[in-house]
Amino acid sequence: MSRDLIAGLEQQLRELDAQALRRKLRVTDSPCDAQIRVDGRDMLAFCSNDYLGLAAHPHIVEALREGALRYGAGSGASHLISGHSRAHAVLEERLAGFVSPQIDNARALYFSTGYMANLAMLGALSVSGGTDAELFSESLNHASLIDGARLSRARVQVYPHGDVAQLAALLQVSKAETKLVVTDSVFSMDGNLAPLRELTALCEQHGAWLIVDDAHGFGVLGDHGRGVLEHLQLKSPNIVYMGTLGKAAGVAGAFVAAHASVIEWLVQRARPYIYTTASSPAIAHALLTAIDIVAGDEGNARRAKLRMLIEQFRKETVLRHWQLLPSATAIQPVVIGSNDAALRAAAALYDAGYWVPAIRPPTVPAGTARLRVTLSAAHRKEDVSHLSAAILSLENA
Repeated sequence: MSRDLIAGLEQQLRELDAQALRRKLRVTDSPCDAQIRVDGRDMLAFCSNDYLGLAAHPHIVEALREGALRYGAGSGASHLISGHSRAHAVLEERLAGFVSPQIDNARALYFSTGYMANLAMLGALSVSGGTDAELFSESLNHASLIDGARLSRARVQVYPHGDVAQLAALLQVSKAETKLVVTDSVFSMDGNLAPLRELTALCEQHGAWLIVDDAHGFGVLGDHGRGVLEHLQLKSPNIVYMGTLGKAAGVAGAFVAAHASVIEWLVQRARPYIYTTASSPAIAHALLTAIDIVAGDEGNARRAKLRMLIEQFRKETVLRHWQLLPSATAIQPVVIGSNDAALRAAAALYDAGYWVPAIRPPTVPAGTARLRVTLSAAHRKEDVSHLSAAILSLENA
């Protein structure tokens, strides 16, 4: 007797409901901003990664329009066939120059998404020294790095969050020809930073690549927004750096920056780059304006405002039962515990006009379901004060 496939899926969906783990799509009807219209309601949004408030910036919107008029809507092919436009090439040159103070002989490669960039880095570098590769992955890494590790065909060792001593012990006994240490810079659900100075020293000692996913640091960290490497003043030929362009930069895509020879290897061997249609040249053209804003006086002012809002939220949100995790970044997690309780808190905030997501397993460990508050330079001081008061009221209810 054949299995009823649909019935099987529906049973599993009911099990997700029973565990308060089913996700829900909401539909926005306005540009990404601090004040947003979602499912027909006007809300204050504390859920996007638009950290500098650039997603609806009029100059970037105009640059996107200009790019579409100049290059059309689509690229038509992969980069290595005919899809690599002048806009892509100029963007890569601009990004390489932007990060060059932290990377010698820097070259950058643009990808349609950060997910693709991570798959590309791990897959290509795992075969850079032959077939004997071992990958050391931080336990709280983003799903794209976890999937990249699985697809790389390298042996994978997972080391505990921030545990430099355990990583050192694993590297010490590794006999692999190629070693890769892989980590987020800013952990997306906790908001804290990886111990990158110590990781860099270990990788240099053991001849390992250090792959850094700076999705939540690029544009925000560092005096000029160059990201975590600038923030920590790190520079090493062992570092391969990934920054996303759909968060603080406000548009879409991602890039990998490293020594020019590393990037050339990715062009030759990174399957997610070789075998996918290039993104719209209009996107790349818009990103040129976004990077100019990030790097300029306006970017400096927006970063300063964001830092002020982070300090304000932490000062005003003094919890007794729930836990505000230690974070100096725009990601401010409020750990509640159970899935049901986190969902109820998020629903109550939503009813009050605040869009804050409830994050549950498997995204975070069981028993640590949380509200993930993300702040933006587009928020006002009063927005943050009102949200803080609403969270405190819920905790004390």
